[in-house]
Amino acid sequence: MLKSSFLCLLFVSLFAICRGNSILIPMDNVQKNHLKAYGIAFTILKKDLTVDWLLNYRGGSFLITYSTFLENECKVRGITYELLPTTKANSIIEEIAGSDVNMNLVRLEKAPKIGVYSPKNALIGDETDAVIAVLDYAEIPYTILYDEEILGDHLIKYDWLHLHHEDFTGQHGRFLRRESAVLESKIQEATAHQLGYEKVSKMKLDVAKKIKAFCSGGGYLFAMCSGAETFDIALAADGVDISESIYDGDEPDENAQDKLDFSKTLAFENFTLEPGNSRKFSDINTGRPDFFEHQADFFRLFSFSAKWDVVPSMLTQNHEYVIKEFMGQTSSFSNYTVKPEVLVLGENKRVNSVRYLYGELGRGHFTYYSGHDPEGVPGRHRDPIDLNLHPHSPGYRLILNNVLFPSAKKRKQKT
Repeated sequence: MLKSSFLCLLFVSLFAICRGNSILIPMDNVQKNHLKAYGIAFTILKKDLTVDWLLNYRGGSFLITYSTFLENECKVRGITYELLPTTKANSIIEEIAGSDVNMNLVRLEKAPKIGVYSPKNALIGDETDAVIAVLDYAEIPYTILYDEEILGDHLIKYDWLHLHHEDFTGQHGRFLRRESAVLESKIQEATAHQLGYEKVSKMKLDVAKKIKAFCSGGGYLFAMCSGAETFDIALAADGVDISESIYDGDEPDENAQDKLDFSKTLAFENFTLEPGNSRKFSDINTGRPDFFEHQADFFRLFSFSAKWDVVPSMLTQNHEYVIKEFMGQTSSFSNYTVKPEVLVLGENKRVNSVRYLYGELGRGHFTYYSGHDPEGVPGRHRDPIDLNLHPHSPGYRLILNNVLFPSAKKRKQKT
């Protein structure tokens, strides 16, 4: 089991709390809108107030000091809430503190500054990205960044960064048969030249290195679909040409596979690159690289000790622990390519694939989540999702767990 550095998280002394009236936002099946509940927690944090996240209590509920503002916001946003007197709130806290229950209380203290690495043009609509869609729906503010900002060291302003379904290898997503992809590749090439790079792949490598340094320095990195896979491929291929001439104008290094350096990656190792004419990048991806297959299968979240494995417990809070499969260009991760020090949070054992994982890098943290859209319709991956139809989505809850994750601060050690 991964020994998380977050064991020194700020835990409130559970028995010593004496609070006034509180509002409980339950996150079990009585909740009318699970996704917007995260947004109200974020709103409270933005007001420099605290939120107590009750791990494994009624689906990972939120306990917040009462205010008229909070109650009104819950009503306006259609969020289920319960008014609790002091005695009831303290009773819940005492129950959570019991040594015989798998629960814990984590205090969230500060809203993280959120960045989303995503193209800023209409060819790849931002609304098709699952993270952007759920941030908008939950009313959580964020800033879109792309190559210019990353290379300009703007990441220092942010705590949390999401990687859009991007191709960090400079191979334009391997979708050059599609007209919009050709146009997008032209924009990428123009940007690279404007920034002084002869190839898109070299620009994307420097971007990946900047993001890796952000994570190592204490940042929180969240990547989905091909953004996770190609990020690690680009880092492993540092200094090695892996692109066919159709993508960068010259032939790849014929010994590229043998020159990959897996010590530079975050989550994956010992993977094999796919030929340049394939729509798959590597055997990290166990699924077919399309969005047209109906899935009737499921993956399962692991259960962790909320008192000892605090980080994975936060990242897997849910009202459902069996989640339907969903497709993407990188639909799932090969179990045998995951580094041993990386913690698997969710997998499909039937096909031996990993869907959700977590790791630490330096002082920072990263989470990879495979697939494109937890509620996406096969064959319509470029259409924006209407989350009004999926307010209880357990797949989307995993994304929002990551958004709140940085708010749990470490306690300064006494000397």
